[in-house]
Amino acid sequence: MSITVSGLTKVYGSQKALDALSFSVQPGEILGFLGPNGAGKSTTMKILTGYIPQTSGSAEVCGFNLETQSLAARQCIGYLPELNPLYTDMYIKEYLLFTAGMVGMKGKSANDAVESMIAKTGIAPERKKKIGQLSKGYKQRVGLAAALLHNPKVLILDEPTSGLDPNQVVEIRNLIKEIAKDKTVIFSTHIMQEVEALCSRVIIINKGKLVADNDIAGLQQMMRKHYVVKAEIKGLVDKSRLEKLKGVNAIAQHGALWQITSTEDIRESLAMLAQEQQWIILSLQLEEQSLEDVFQTLTK
Repeated sequence: MSITVSGLTKVYGSQKALDALSFSVQPGEILGFLGPNGAGKSTTMKILTGYIPQTSGSAEVCGFNLETQSLAARQCIGYLPELNPLYTDMYIKEYLLFTAGMVGMKGKSANDAVESMIAKTGIAPERKKKIGQLSKGYKQRVGLAAALLHNPKVLILDEPTSGLDPNQVVEIRNLIKEIAKDKTVIFSTHIMQEVEALCSRVIIINKGKLVADNDIAGLQQMMRKHYVVKAEIKGLVDKSRLEKLKGVNAIAQHGALWQITSTEDIRESLAMLAQEQQWIILSLQLEEQSLEDVFQTLTK
């Protein structure tokens, strides 16, 4: 396992930020790490990166225990926090060489790593600028380059697309996809489209506890307690006939558009009823629950 968390608990005074949280992440996974504000996401990431200790439980990164082998564990990690801590008065290469020195890289190896990251993260066109002159999208790229300089096996990204415009979001998304091919990534965000586009698996926490751990399709299936069918029907529709279909528990009408909520998929029985009643079905659609719907249900 690249990351193993077992019974992780963190208490601040009378507040329990994490409550016996357990999960693991396999090598090569991009894990979407979700939860509402105050759920414990940042606390978990701070523990995993060695910034703060846990109150109880354990966490391992690449086989190293964060409590007893913190330095070895941190050497395996690249971390981009939500508030990207850049020195805005430094030039891009100057800053990256400084960062390389902080992780013990020197001389030609440091210079080669910096040049490789400048190319890989697409910041070469801006390399002669000071960081303070960059757009937020390029600042995020510089932060990613700094996190990746020592070629870590694990990459932890906390809201990496926060505040970016749609074009910048797509750029950072594509960059993360490319970088993640040979790494394990924990990706924390509030943007559900990003999770659906990037992540192979999703963990949702709420009030410090794990409430879901599955792929996106599995989450949607797990949460399906009802079906919503939308049908556009031409003709004089007898609502009482619709109400008699098996499993139907709610019906809403907007002109020719009918929205029917049921405990099972009624499309086939509805089509047979329409044929019997000589109604003409112009469209028939089963609505899927989005990841946003699942998130709201699990974290209310």
